[in-house]
Amino acid sequence: MEAAIVHRSEAMSKVVALMERVATTDATLLITGENGTGKSLLAETIHRLGERRAKPFVTVACANIPAELFESELFGHEPGAHTDAVLMRPGRFEIAQGGTIFLDGVGALTPPLQAKLLRVVQERAFERLGGTRTIRVDIRIIASADDALEAETREGRFREDLFYRLNVVQINLPPLRERLEDIPPLASHFLRIFAGRHGGPARRLT
Repeated sequence: MEAAIVHRSEAMSKVVALMERVATTDATLLITGENGTGKSLLAETIHRLGERRAKPFVTVACANIPAELFESELFGHEPGAHTDAVLMRPGRFEIAQGGTIFLDGVGALTPPLQAKLLRVVQERAFERLGGTRTIRVDIRIIASADDALEAETREGRFREDLFYRLNVVQINLPPLRERLEDIPPLASHFLRIFAGRHGGPARRLT
């Protein structure tokens, strides 16, 4: 199985090996690392390598969803659930049915929102906002957070039960400054992309 992660370093080789082992399972994953280390790319690659590749890959940018819209965005709503709810709208979990939902930046959620997320992670079940029918989904859950999430859990700012539900398997992405040998292959990779995008000749870095 070939991973679409450009690398040369031993550190990233270990990441890729773990990624390939878990890709064909349904284990819930927590991807940790600093901003810019490629957590979204890793999550999408895991989905493409897994058995759910033909089904949706749905990303939820947790930090960008206003608290008052959280339930509607994730779980959907029935007509009349709130002022703007004219039609039934499925939420992100429902849209991801059969595939993978990626909770990007889950550490940004406030404690009340963490509590609302916990049940879905545990039971894969929820009700649309304003509805009474329980909807069950068959999905894989991948979450991402920065390296501080475990400390925030110990200090009580992130729910411990939710942390352990998400942290079934953890993959930590090291920053580029700790794997400098990956810079040449990454630079060549982007050079090929840009050359192809602009119709220029193939070039190489000296």
